[in-house]
Amino acid sequence: MAPPLMERSTNWYLPSAPMVYAVISDPRMVDNPDMPSYQPYVHGMYDPPALIPLQMMGVNLNVDCYVDTAIIVVSGTWRIHCVMGSRSCDCLIAVPMGNQGSILGVEVDLPTKSYVTELIGEQESKGIGKIARPEDGGFLKPHIFTSTIPQIDGGTNISIKIRWSQMLSYNAGRFSLTVPFCFPEYVTPAIKKISKKEKIELNVNSGVANGILCKATSHPLKEIRRHEGKFSFLYEAEIFKWSNTDFRFSYSVSSGNIFGGILLQSLYDYDQSDMFCIYLFPGSEQNRKVFKKEVVFVVDISESMQGRPLESTKSAISAALSKLSPEDSFNIIAFSNEAFQFSTSMELASKDAIERATAWISMKYTVGGSTNLFIPLEKAADMLSNTRGSIPMIFLVADGSVEDERNICHWMQKRLTNQGVLCPSIHTFGIGSFCNHYFLRMLARIGRGEYGAAFDLDSIEVQMNKLFSKGLSTVLANITIDAFDDCEEIEVYSSRIPDLSLESPLTIYGRYQGSFPDNLKVKGILGDLSSFTMDLKIRRAKDIPLDSVLARRQIDLLTAQAWFSENKRLEEKVAKLSIQTCNISEYTRMTLLEKNIMKHFGAWKKKGDPQKIVESGPPEMILLQRLSVGFGDQIATAENIRPGSQEPELPEVAKIFIKTTSNYFGGICNRCCCMGCIRCCSKMNNQCATTLTQLCTALACIGCLHCCSESCCLNQDD
Repeated sequence: MAPPLMERSTNWYLPSAPMVYAVISDPRMVDNPDMPSYQPYVHGMYDPPALIPLQMMGVNLNVDCYVDTAIIVVSGTWRIHCVMGSRSCDCLIAVPMGNQGSILGVEVDLPTKSYVTELIGEQESKGIGKIARPEDGGFLKPHIFTSTIPQIDGGTNISIKIRWSQMLSYNAGRFSLTVPFCFPEYVTPAIKKISKKEKIELNVNSGVANGILCKATSHPLKEIRRHEGKFSFLYEAEIFKWSNTDFRFSYSVSSGNIFGGILLQSLYDYDQSDMFCIYLFPGSEQNRKVFKKEVVFVVDISESMQGRPLESTKSAISAALSKLSPEDSFNIIAFSNEAFQFSTSMELASKDAIERATAWISMKYTVGGSTNLFIPLEKAADMLSNTRGSIPMIFLVADGSVEDERNICHWMQKRLTNQGVLCPSIHTFGIGSFCNHYFLRMLARIGRGEYGAAFDLDSIEVQMNKLFSKGLSTVLANITIDAFDDCEEIEVYSSRIPDLSLESPLTIYGRYQGSFPDNLKVKGILGDLSSFTMDLKIRRAKDIPLDSVLARRQIDLLTAQAWFSENKRLEEKVAKLSIQTCNISEYTRMTLLEKNIMKHFGAWKKKGDPQKIVESGPPEMILLQRLSVGFGDQIATAENIRPGSQEPELPEVAKIFIKTTSNYFGGICNRCCCMGCIRCCSKMNNQCATTLTQLCTALACIGCLHCCSESCCLNQDD
């Protein structure tokens, strides 16, 4: 029995593993393609269409972990089990991704067609005549990619391969990975005689780290290979039902002290240069002294922050204040069109001061008017201008875009350059899609800080806590690499190297031409203000595809630099890198390439001859909707439109429908697992109740739902 409605999370209807849905707008097509049932005449259409989850016939999960990045491939077969053989329907692919997931591509194979996603440049995209509708694909949520495959016949088996990358989490010397792999019970074929194979393959290459240990895993993996710094695991079984838990895995790096190394990779691409990557790890020693801190929180309280954005921000700041030591000092500046200070000067982080600050920030409400970012940043920088014996830092939280963003970056760059060794580190956090995330990313890079973001309301507090924790646990600051200043043939993608935190390893990367220096030293300042020096060992990354591992980070950072400098050549460089590595960017568009195929045996077919797959005719290209985040929305900011306000809420009739049906068969929306089904029910009148009865009856024939007749009768009575 399904839990009561009030116990469900807000995202209970979203996919928790790669899923495929039949898009049903005409209920007359719903039937078992193998055993047609009696079909009484029904009329009416679903608007928007209902989505029926397809049964999955087999699934393979392949995970390749390289240091802090995972490349994930899911291959599976789904069957259109709910549409009569004489009809066809669109099919929607939904791909939930884990931590900082980035879609890399989708491939679909059908008996007579194939589809593959492909990235092209902006100019090339302007010549494409066929453009997908917004509902045909995009990001349902920031971590859920969707794409629609048009018109597939009922009863067809669909082979799909999905690729994406995501970041591993890091804590106390341990890397952890979570891949969405929890399949609902109703995608398991009802016929138990059908063979169901589930396979998981995991490969880990720690890069510069040795002595790695597997700590935990969610599935019964068997170790099949182990070498220095890398190992492989395999799980393969015939099962009765698909995995009902996410795939989780963690491994530790056995070193208590700061350590690191350099990886080199030879490339043969557009840039005519090779790639280097420096990894620095904080080690697992949690008692290492962190810096004495002087912290200023700069918080947007414009009217658009009203509600959950501001409440989540208040909670995160309160949690951050509680982590400060008594010798640390802090202040809070809230801003809209003017700035409001908690105190006229920095306050020691005593229990009394923290309680007063918590009360002050909790009483702050949103203020209308325009957003002025320069004034509060200037005040924060002035407060930290005379810091001695501690590390100054600024945390900026904003949800909008302002006109003078480039000027702010130029001003901050000049100010920090003139301020000396312990100039403030600037950590930025963007909420929603209206702020310019590339501005915030660039400002953080200028200030040797970290950038964080939350694109949906549910993740604001969690992601902000991560950023605050990372910034407040700095163990190595003012990092320099000695050879970078003397070698003109080395291009470092970040001119100001961020600080190293206990919460995360540090990655420094770029390109070089010719020979790389034989010896490199990393230097910095430790938490006790003593000097730190370490030699870095160099190794060739023959078995680590650095270009793929670092692609997402490269594209984001180079895009921020291209925006800041307004450099067209940098934009072209990002576009080439995007196409080469299959990562979406601001300067490329994703297309769906459709190819008609036919099986060919040659002039004379003999028994046992292999089939030859040939293409029939030129491929057709469909331009998908824009997938990138954009450069902010100053109009929405000026109008104080709140993040997430565009998302429609559940209609009242739909809420009643879910509540009524949940106690009968676990919720039909668990089966038609999508907002489309919910919304279509909200538009149903008494006459169209027959339509729902038809849908439920047909699905009951193939074991997808239970007790449908009783539930539908309730709806007819209503």
